[in-house]
Amino acid sequence: MEIEDMAGSPSTSDLQASLAESAAREAHSRQAAFEASAWLAAIVENSDDAILSKTLDGIILSWNAGAEKLFGYTVDEAVGQSITIIIPQDRFHEEEAIIRQLRAGEKVRPFETVRRRKDGNSVDISLTVSPVKDATGKVLGASKIARDITPSKKAAERQALLLREMNHRVKNLFALTAALVSISARSAEDVDELADDLSARLAALSRAHALILPHHSSATTEELDVTLMALLQIILAAHESRDKRISIEGDDTPIGRQALPTFALVLHELATNAAKYGGLATAEGKLAISVAIDSGQMTLTWRETGAPARSDPTGPEGFGSRLERASVTSLNGSIERHWLENGLEMVLQFPIRDLSR
Repeated sequence: MEIEDMAGSPSTSDLQASLAESAAREAHSRQAAFEASAWLAAIVENSDDAILSKTLDGIILSWNAGAEKLFGYTVDEAVGQSITIIIPQDRFHEEEAIIRQLRAGEKVRPFETVRRRKDGNSVDISLTVSPVKDATGKVLGASKIARDITPSKKAAERQALLLREMNHRVKNLFALTAALVSISARSAEDVDELADDLSARLAALSRAHALILPHHSSATTEELDVTLMALLQIILAAHESRDKRISIEGDDTPIGRQALPTFALVLHELATNAAKYGGLATAEGKLAISVAIDSGQMTLTWRETGAPARSDPTGPEGFGSRLERASVTSLNGSIERHWLENGLEMVLQFPIRDLSR
């Protein structure tokens, strides 16, 4: 039974119990606050982002491991120094604006900027700034979180470059297609011939373009290098037979992405003419291709044998031949035809610099 004093107050034992309970609660609160503070400190210290704090005068107060990694200064080198050690001179105005906004109680919006590392190199970052306030709400300083955005910047620049390149190529392909349609329409005898010729030529351009694209199962998105030998194999694949009537030998050389559509069209026209009228038009016919590179010049010799006899091999030039000549000329090349007793030999020459562009 509780014993109260004459005024009805709790006994001494009750007071002691209450004080003990209050002390326990306070100790628990302190422990919880300590653990929360330690947890927060661990988060800050182990963050991959650079996290630092500074006074309103710009003096660095704290500096985590992420800041050491990003900016190159150790915590001992940075704390106590001016924040300007990581700010390029042409960006000082940003820091001045941040201080003005913090003093005025305004929100500082995250932004992208450039900062300077200890080694003097610049680094692209995204920066988030938050005010540090005391219990009364007075702004004492600021905390900053900086994230390295160099990889994303480079990715964005590459994407912009690829878009410009794609735009350029699409325009070129449209121009080339329009020219093919226009000239084919003037030389075709009927709609079916026009459709067949255009379809074959556009298919050749498509196969050539497919050479530079990375395979869908590849881990890379880089475009692939195209060589002359690979292009010859692709263009002539439809004309090859089991008895291997086509032989290709000699030097190889890269074909640049700008030159690729035009050069593929040249090879397609040569192969088409050989299949219609030349060495690939008969079962006994053969095609031998040799390539030699010397002094910055590529020489491709195209020799057809076993071709059907032509009554007038020097007759009027057809559209295919005109297209060949125009395409060769656009690459600063030349083409010579020599009619032989049992076929045709053509010699094509191109500057390597024009083929590789």
